Amino acid sequence: MPEKQPNPWIRNESSTLEVFHLQTGARQVLARFDDVIEAPNWCRDGRSLVYNSGGRLFRFDLETRQSTPIFTGFACACNNDHVLSPSGTEIAISHMAKEDGLSRVYTLPLAGGVPRLVTPLGPSYLHGWSPDGKTLAYCGEREGEFDIYTIPAQGGEETRLTQSPGLNDGPEYDPTGQYIWFNSVRTGLMQAWRMRADGTQQTQMTFDQNRNIWFPHVSPNGQWVVMLAYRKGDLEPWEHLPGKQVALQLMAAGGGPARTLAEFYGGQGTINVNSWSPDSQAFAFVSYSPK
Repeated sequence: MPEKQPNPWIRNESSTLEVFHLQTGARQVLARFDDVIEAPNWCRDGRSLVYNSGGRLFRFDLETRQSTPIFTGFACACNNDHVLSPSGTEIAISHMAKEDGLSRVYTLPLAGGVPRLVTPLGPSYLHGWSPDGKTLAYCGEREGEFDIYTIPAQGGEETRLTQSPGLNDGPEYDPTGQYIWFNSVRTGLMQAWRMRADGTQQTQMTFDQNRNIWFPHVSPNGQWVVMLAYRKGDLEPWEHLPGKQVALQLMAAGGGPARTLAEFYGGQGTINVNSWSPDSQAFAFVSYSPK
C-alpha cells in the first residue's frame, strides 16, 4: 500500500470475512467484525486463515470460527502485505518499523516468534514467496520510484525487476515459479501484468479501459487469476483506497476476458494478498460496511 492514505488503523468501518466458492458462485460469510480486518491468507492445511487487524496478525479457525492472535514480538504495526511460506510453517510480514515508520519485510514462524529482518531498505511491501521457498518478491520505493524487487528469503542483496516510471506493485509468483504476476500503472490505468521471474518478458495481461485492476492472485492449480477492480474515475490509477465500490474479477491464467464475480463496498484490505484455498475451489476476501 505505497500511496499516501488515511491511517490504516483508523477507519470507521466494520468488516465481513467471506469466502467465494468458484463452482457455485456463492458468497459464504464466515464472521463479522466491528473493526477493520484485512487481507486473509489461506493456510496450507486448509483449516485456517491469517489476517491482520490493528497492526497485529490473527489466525482464524475455519471450524470454530474463532480468532487467535499470532505472537509477532516487536512487530506491532503489521500492514496488509503478508504471505505464507510454501511449507506453510512460516509467514513473511511487512511491518512499519518504529524508528522511521517505513515498512520492511520480516519472516517468523507461523506459530509465532520474533521476526527476522529480510529487507534493510524501506519502504518494502511484501507480496510473493517463490514456490521453492528461496526468494521473496515485494514492492519497494527507491529514490522516489516504486518498483518490483526480489531478495533471498534468508536475506542478502535485492534485485530490481521493473524500471517503468510510475507504480509497479503486488508481485506474486505463479505455482511454477517461472512467472511473477504484478500490477502496473505504466499504460495510464492500473492493469495486471506478468513477467518472467528474472524480470524479462513483461507482458500486459488485462486491458480494461473502465477499471483499475489490482493484485492479481494465481490459484494453486495455476488455472485462474482473481483480481480487485476499481471503477475508473473513483480514484487515481495509482491509489488503492478503502471505502470504494469495487469488484472481484476472474480470468484464465493464460489471459483472455475477465468476468465479474461480485461487487461490493471495499478496496484497501479486501484482497491485497493471495487468499486461494489449497484446492483452488475458493478464495477468501473482506468486504466492509461504513458505520
